[in-house]
Amino acid sequence: MIDEKIRLVDTKIYIAELKEISAERFGDMVKAVVDIEKGIMAIGAEMHVDEEAMLLEMGSKQINLWGINIYHEMSFPDMVEFDSMINIRPNQGNRSRGIDNEETKNLVLGVVKKLVEIV
Repeated sequence: MIDEKIRLVDTKIYIAELKEISAERFGDMVKAVVDIEKGIMAIGAEMHVDEEAMLLEMGSKQINLWGINIYHEMSFPDMVEFDSMINIRPNQGNRSRGIDNEETKNLVLGVVKKLVEIV
């Protein structure tokens, strides 16, 4: 069952909204899963795997999904932490919880920059 607190972000989301969502879970950050192909992300779950499941049900391909944490009190790009169990994918050459490939990291950052209203 998908967590009903998960939100699909496909248009701009404001820092104030991220603060509200983070207050429901972790306080200083929200977990997010970014689809680098579709340019969307899911946010608000307690675990990245739940956001990943939602995006997969919506037709995303796992190869394009990467887990991050967004710290709303920090400035871009430092607000993005590349740390998620869903990122461990030896078959894609990613053996850590981070994102080892710089090009992939930059694609994730591009989606975050497009979707989060950074002031």
